[in-house]
Amino acid sequence: MVFVIAAPWWLATQRQLRPFQPTKTGTRGAGRLLRVNQEQLNQAYVVTLSCPDRPGIVHAVAGALLVAGCNIMDSQQYGSPSTGNFFMRVEVTTAAPKSELRAALEPVAEAFSMQWNLDTVGDKVRTLVMASTSAHCLNDLLFQQRSGTLPIEIPAIVSNHQDLAGLAEFYGIPFHYIPVTRDTKVQAEDKLRALIAEHDIQLTVLARYMQILSDELCTDLTGKAINIHHSFLPSFKGAKPYHQAHARGVKLIGATAHYVTAALDEGPIIEQEVIRVDHARTPEQFVQMGRDVEGRTLVQAVQWHAEHRVLLDGNRTVVFN
Repeated sequence: MVFVIAAPWWLATQRQLRPFQPTKTGTRGAGRLLRVNQEQLNQAYVVTLSCPDRPGIVHAVAGALLVAGCNIMDSQQYGSPSTGNFFMRVEVTTAAPKSELRAALEPVAEAFSMQWNLDTVGDKVRTLVMASTSAHCLNDLLFQQRSGTLPIEIPAIVSNHQDLAGLAEFYGIPFHYIPVTRDTKVQAEDKLRALIAEHDIQLTVLARYMQILSDELCTDLTGKAINIHHSFLPSFKGAKPYHQAHARGVKLIGATAHYVTAALDEGPIIEQEVIRVDHARTPEQFVQMGRDVEGRTLVQAVQWHAEHRVLLDGNRTVVFN
């Protein structure tokens, strides 16, 4: 049984639609649906988008997905009353090739001035991890990646010290020692850029990397670099935050995973976690207690990013978890 529907209003012409049928030589146009057998829905994609909020966005997106023969498996959306922006994440399955799905969505994206992405579910995000001397965050990332929890691939580890070379060797990942001094910072970042290009890096993770990146590099990595700060931001920025927290007599300490920006420790926050402490704890105990929190927080943020669940809204994030 075949249903026939009129093409949505955002398409230039009205025409009847034929059932989508994949062929060995490709497909012809995105305007074909309608009825696809369940066994044909063999590829999963995730669509993420943001745009100025207005009526009709969900209807238009759903209509385009219908045209491409998609079955919607999960859909989340949010309209921000403070910024007036709309955000949406949709997981679909379809027998249509990715190019046909993209072609179906492009007119909608243009009509609503969307920033949007179409990604294949299951594709691993190529991730460069940077660390200095502390091993706990790096080890958590490597372990969770190896165990399959994190949908990422780590082709390289970068450090400004050689302390973690053995850990990288244990996991079988190339280790790149790039020392950084005030006089060599530009050259060091040039090497880092070369590695990012060589390995087609999609995400850079600062796993307790204790160097400040240049404003230019931070700008280039906007939305593509995650840092873990060993404090519950926005309090206690900069160096030795646990000692700052101890001096203030706090009862909670925590960690913050955020996107990297030129403003130190002020990027859009992805995830935070806290634990309770009391007056009897020393600064050194704060540090020890905080390590587990840092690792968990960073892993969670990387997972949400790699699953395309985080969308930027100015200096804030929308996280569809």
